[in-house]
Amino acid sequence: MAVQCLRAPVDLESQSNLNIGIIGFGAIGRTLFRLLAEHEPTVRVAVVFEQPARHDQVRAHVPESTAVVERADLHLKDLDLVIECAGHAALRASGPAVLLAGVDLLVASVGALADRSLEAALRRAAADSGAKIRVPSGALGGLDVLGAARLAGLDSVTYSSSKAPRAWKGTPAESMVDLDGLKEASVFYIGTAREAASQFPQNANVAAAVALAGLGFDQTRVQLSADPQAAGNRHRIHAIGPFGEIDVSILGKTLPENPKTSMLAPYSLLRGVASLTGTLVIP
Repeated sequence: MAVQCLRAPVDLESQSNLNIGIIGFGAIGRTLFRLLAEHEPTVRVAVVFEQPARHDQVRAHVPESTAVVERADLHLKDLDLVIECAGHAALRASGPAVLLAGVDLLVASVGALADRSLEAALRRAAADSGAKIRVPSGALGGLDVLGAARLAGLDSVTYSSSKAPRAWKGTPAESMVDLDGLKEASVFYIGTAREAASQFPQNANVAAAVALAGLGFDQTRVQLSADPQAAGNRHRIHAIGPFGEIDVSILGKTLPENPKTSMLAPYSLLRGVASLTGTLVIP
C-alpha cells in the first residue's frame, strides 16, 4: 500500500476550503458526491479511490479535475479528510494508512470497529499522527444525548432495528427466519452490538455507532427484526440511567439503489463534512 505523504494534522475548522478523498463509489459514495456539489461548494473532492474495474463508471459521474485511482494506492498529499464508503474490508485495508498520514477519516462502515484488532489499529494510528477517526450518526439520531448520558452514567442501552424482509436478503437472517413467508413482524436476533455488527456488516453499522457512543460493544444490546409491513427502516435507542431515560425512534426511507442502506446515511456523512466548514456547529 503506497502512502505518499506523512504530515501534521490540518486544522480543518480554520480553512474555508477542504480537499477530500472518497473511498468507494457505490450507492453511498455516488450520492455523497452529488450532495457535496449541491450543499458544500467550497469542498473539493480531489480523488476517488475505487477498484480499477469500476473506474469507467466513476469517471461518468465526476469531473476531470477529480483523480480516480486504485483503493490500494493511497494518494493522500494535500488531502484534509478522507471519507470511507466502501465497506468493512476497505476500512481494514486503508483506514490505518490514512490516519498514519495525519489525515482525518470519516467512517461509514462503523460496524467494522467491532473487530477489536481493527479498532485498536485505527486508534493507535490516530494517536500516533494526531488525526481523528470521525463517526457519523448514520441513519439514527440521538448519539449526542447518548454520549452525554454516558458521562452521567448508563445502566442499560438497547438498539432495535426493524426493516422490510428484502433488506435482510443476503445476510444470516435468511437462515434465522423465513423472509419470503413472513406475514407479520418477527424478531430473529437478540445479542450484543459486537456480535450484531460482525454478523450483519451491511445492516448493523448503526448498532456499532450506538455502542461507541454509549456502553461499548459488549454491553449494548441489539434486537433485529423483519417486518413485511415496514414502510422503511425503523431504528430505536432505549437507554436508562441516573440521568433518566432516553427513547429515540426514527423511521427512515432507504436508498433506491440499495435497500440495506437508509437514505440518511449519505446525508449524515454530508453533515460530518459540513461540521468542519461551518462557523456554527451543532453536535
